[in-house]
Amino acid sequence: MPKQFQYQSGSLIYCQGDPADKVFLLQSGKVSLIHQDIEKGGDIREQVQVGEFFGARSALGRHPREENAITMGDNTTVTAFTIAEFENYMMANTRIVMKMLKVFSTQMRKIHKQESALLEQKEAGHDEALYNIGEHYLKHRRFSNAKYVFNSYLTYYPSNKSANKAVKNLEIAENFLKQFGDGNGPAVKINNTAAQTPDSEPAPKSEQINMEKTYLDAEKLILQGKYQAAFTLFKSIIDAEKDSELAAKSSFEMGRCIFLLRKYEECLKYYTAILTKQPKHPAIIDIMFIMGQCNEKTNNKEKAAAFYQKIISMNPDSDETKRKAKQALDALGVN
Repeated sequence: MPKQFQYQSGSLIYCQGDPADKVFLLQSGKVSLIHQDIEKGGDIREQVQVGEFFGARSALGRHPREENAITMGDNTTVTAFTIAEFENYMMANTRIVMKMLKVFSTQMRKIHKQESALLEQKEAGHDEALYNIGEHYLKHRRFSNAKYVFNSYLTYYPSNKSANKAVKNLEIAENFLKQFGDGNGPAVKINNTAAQTPDSEPAPKSEQINMEKTYLDAEKLILQGKYQAAFTLFKSIIDAEKDSELAAKSSFEMGRCIFLLRKYEECLKYYTAILTKQPKHPAIIDIMFIMGQCNEKTNNKEKAAAFYQKIISMNPDSDETKRKAKQALDALGVN
């Protein structure tokens, strides 16, 4: 049976990337849907009107949430339908179905228009970021990392303008790795063609990779649904930054990419290894929530419930994560 929930202003009903297993109806108050403009890169806010459904497109399409749903006023009340409950409701209310189809049609035309404009732009985007990371590793004698990145580049961008340079740099990384091993041997000089013969000059600071920008690029790839490419960028940050805060955030995001790729068993193994090495990981609450979700997806309700109960008992700083854990636990119906 559909359940009602009340929220205070500024509460997050769901966030981008969450599994979409509910459809919501705004009964009172205000809700804003915030998502990224794929053409201009800024945020777009859409106001949900009282009596309107939201979250239906991702729920019915069985794909992760595409936006953040945030309450904008106190005493906001919404009704949450499971997908089955919503479908039954729709079958009994054909007038609402026709109204929603018109809304979906308008949204899809808008998205298609934005994507067409985006494809026409000559953008120096994620392919260049990935290529530059490979060069960064090559300059600093991190040959195994360079080999991994250039291999990834050629997998995702085999026809791009830097593909030929990537092939040559990959060959150099492999040769130097075999001859000297990681971190050893002479420095490698980079010019506009490809890596050249050994040179003793260090790489200038102006050519250092901005890892924060790389992190943002990886986040944008997730928004575009390019989870494997985002995973590769996050991994490159960890390889470069080691024990930094950005590396910790990237390690969490790598697991989220695995989850979004629907590799639930692999995601569980990955996060288990993370928590074994870093039991006080800064994103431990979010990690445990996704592990609960993975167990739900693999029909292990008891383990999922154990993760949610643990989150609730830990009294995390993030009340939102605690709320989501309580909702997930209630939905499981496990005593």
